[in-house]
Amino acid sequence: MLSVGTPAPEFTLRTIDKSEVSLSDFKGKKTLLVFIPFPFTGTCEGELCKLRDDLATLTNLDARIVVITCDTIPSNAKWAAENGFDFPILSDFWPHGETVKAYDNFNDKVGAANRTTYVLDGEGIIREVISSDSLGTPREHELYEEALNRV
Repeated sequence: MLSVGTPAPEFTLRTIDKSEVSLSDFKGKKTLLVFIPFPFTGTCEGELCKLRDDLATLTNLDARIVVITCDTIPSNAKWAAENGFDFPILSDFWPHGETVKAYDNFNDKVGAANRTTYVLDGEGIIREVISSDSLGTPREHELYEEALNRV
């Protein structure tokens, strides 16, 4: 994982509607950069549903949520539609995991992102890292609000 105080690496990835989104698009706002291993799995879906349900609170803290997965755009689109996710879900499918690797977050054993969130300030500096030691264990949702209040 990248260290606190490090500038977050710039990226440009495609959303579920195939438009491009870059990290620089979020400059001036706090950002939760949420890496998930696999759409359509209970742990990932549970985490994102909690973010969806808590979106107003996080937005009131001047935060934006950006999700990155190594899965394909069509898979991400179906998953977002089925769950009503209104935040960007970005595909880092090809070249496979290039952005995830830039964040030192790629799990070579399964070919997906580790369960890590980078909390960025408005200048794109990593201020906190929230992660889980296991792909099957969700991050502690309460830590997001606490981290954003400190940024």
